[in-house]
Amino acid sequence: MKIFDDPALALVEAASAFAALGSEQRLSVLRCLVRAGPDGLTIGELGERTGVTGSTLTHHMKILNQAGLVDQAKEGRKIICVAVAYDRAHALSQFLLTECCADAAHAHEDHTHG
Repeated sequence: MKIFDDPALALVEAASAFAALGSEQRLSVLRCLVRAGPDGLTIGELGERTGVTGSTLTHHMKILNQAGLVDQAKEGRKIICVAVAYDRAHALSQFLLTECCADAAHAHEDHTHG
């Protein structure tokens, strides 16, 4: 599944993902998972590293998961493991940078031809 394929939905999807990061604790959780790499962390490890535990951590993980920013999977009977959805995080950064400076060149051209 490609991220932000439909231009009409791209802004809505990006806004939803950025809204999920609108909490210092959620941003801290995501940054911790980015540092952990693609193998992710168990919920327990994530809680220890971030200081966010219990139902608060579960709540934040649910929001980040719904925004497509983290993946969750069970390993047998082990605690749920979590990892960053790197494709989604990368797509979100690309969404911001795709049109970087697009209008700057036009503004310069308008002044030189005017």
